[in-house]
Parts: sequence; C-alpha cells; structure tokens
Amino acid sequence: MAKATKKQALGRGLSALLKDPENDIKSVEDKNADKVVGNIIELDLESIDVNPFQPRTSFNDETLRELATSIKEVGVIQPITVRKLDFNNYQLVSGERRFRASKLAGLKSIPAYIRIANDQESLTMALVENIQRQDLDPIEIALSYQRLIDEINLTQEQLSDRVGKKRSTIANYLRLLKLDPIIQTGMRDGFISMGHGRALINIDDQKEQLDVYEKVISSSLSVRDTEQLVKSLKNKDEASTKTTTPKTQLPKNIAKGVKEFSDFFGAKIDVKVSGKGSGKLIIPFSSEEDFKRIKKLISED
Repeated sequence: MAKATKKQALGRGLSALLKDPENDIKSVEDKNADKVVGNIIELDLESIDVNPFQPRTSFNDETLRELATSIKEVGVIQPITVRKLDFNNYQLVSGERRFRASKLAGLKSIPAYIRIANDQESLTMALVENIQRQDLDPIEIALSYQRLIDEINLTQEQLSDRVGKKRSTIANYLRLLKLDPIIQTGMRDGFISMGHGRALINIDDQKEQLDVYEKVISSSLSVRDTEQLVKSLKNKDEASTKTTTPKTQLPKNIAKGVKEFSDFFGAKIDVKVSGKGSGKLIIPFSSEEDFKRIKKLISED
C-alpha cells in the first residue's frame, strides 16, 4: 500500500522553505506564514525539543515499541503539533508518544503542524478553514476536529457552532480515529469510504476488524455489503454468548435518551434497568485518550 501522498510531498517542500534563513517566519504576518499555518510540514526530528512542562513523564516501553512497529509499517497517521521557538527550532506541543516512537523506528523526520507565536485565534481560523475544504478525506476532517477540541479546548457543542455541523456528525467523524491505523490509512488513500469505516468501527475485536477490512478490499464490497457482513458477525457473536435470561425491554423514553447519550459521547452506551425503574449507564472507552475525551465531555458540557 503506497504511503506517499501529494500532501506529504508538499510538506517536504515547505520543510525546505523553513530551513532558508531569508524566509524565517516569526509571526503570522510574515511572508510565507500562510503557507505554513494549517498545512502538514515534514520536520527533522532533531530540530524538535520536548516540552519541559509536559505533565506526562512516564511512557510505557512496550506500547512505544508497538507504536514504532506500526509507524514502520504505515507511517505516522496523525501529525504532531509543535510551537516555533527560533530558526529551525521547535518545541513539542502534543504528540510526544508519536515523537518518541518515530525516533525508536529510526525515522529522521516527522509530519507536524506548526503553531506560530501561540496565536490561538490564527490556529482556530486555519483549522476551521481547512475543515471547509472540499478535498479532505474523512480522517483529515476527524483529525482537524480532534485538534480543535484538544488545542483550543472546545467542547463538541462549541465545535458544532464553529463549523456549522451537528454534534452527532462530529462524533461520527471522531469515532473514525478509533479504527486501526492500517484502516485509517486505507481510508486516507481512498481504498474505503467513511461509510465503510463507520461499519467497521462496530467490530470491537481488532484482529476481526482487520480481517473484515481485508475482505472489503479484496472483494470490493459496497458500504451496504460491509454493513450486512458486520451485522452478521455481530449476530453470530451475540448468538454464541446468548443466555436464557430474557432481555428487559427498555421504556421508549429511556431508549430515546440512550440514543442521545450515544450521539453525545460518540460511543454506544449500554443501559441496564431493574424492574423497579432504577438502573445504570455503561460508557465504553477504547484507550486512555478516549477516556480523557469522555471525561472532558462530562466535565465541560
């Protein structure tokens, strides 16, 4: 599967521009600044310093090695974010695991977004403008949404107002980032559509998810065919684990509320209701980052 793209080639060209002292960019008003803000730039790893104020100081060696192996296979899926300090000198803002794993994988450079002089408003405008472009793939849109949430500290509701999209639509895009990196790459390269990705995200087991992805590619399955395949697998799994305990039918008002919760959190919410009307909600999360995302939604919304 080819990993090179036009955007990566553009990133390498802009990288050369940033190494020219006569074109050094110090503020958003400088010449060529518009070519840098909002684009992916290929930066030398040696030109990037880690953030001394990074609250996270412990990184699991095993998971770093796993990420490094993935990067060797498919490249860096999500660019890091850096802040420009001086000429050809940057400081890491987010993505330290990707930064460390890229070094471990033996890479010399890494795709990055550059923030200039901490101009948050400029960054917001660039990202929102980028989202409105017509040639973006679903993963690019999802990454832009995630950056606005993480770096500008927006809730999904606030993001919905900024970009003019329903919150459920934004949640659906963000869920794509839970797909295996190989599947994300396939979507970016046009092998599958967002519809395929939305169907595949319903498969919890990663190996099974990749197996179905390979079948979608090899058999050129349509979105509808993929949905049917995933549904049949889910039904098979449910049948194999089904017990004799009858499932409690949810009242209509609770069922409607559960759907709203699922749209809000961007995940399928499970609910258990007792015969006396009490019950509990179960909110699943797929990673530490996903847990933090859900925590932020609960605390801010």
